[in-house]
Amino acid sequence: MKQQAPEIQYTVRGVPKDVDRALRTKAAKQKVSLNQVIIAELAAATTGLRKRADFSDLVGKWTADPAFDEVIASQRQIDPDKWK
Repeated sequence: MKQQAPEIQYTVRGVPKDVDRALRTKAAKQKVSLNQVIIAELAAATTGLRKRADFSDLVGKWTADPAFDEVIASQRQIDPDKWK
């Protein structure tokens, strides 16, 4: 397992109200913590990279579900009357 570097904490003072409002709005829209939004914004602003979600634990875990496939197939049917 990959060892993670120790995390560093910052205390930031004097954040302008409009910046605070924008960050809090973004956090609410994304349904994540304010801290997560701030870290993502700092990473993007300083490295040009955004931290991406890691779904590697899900790779290769797909389980076939005939009922799901049936629902999807029914949604892919074209109704000719609606395309006139």
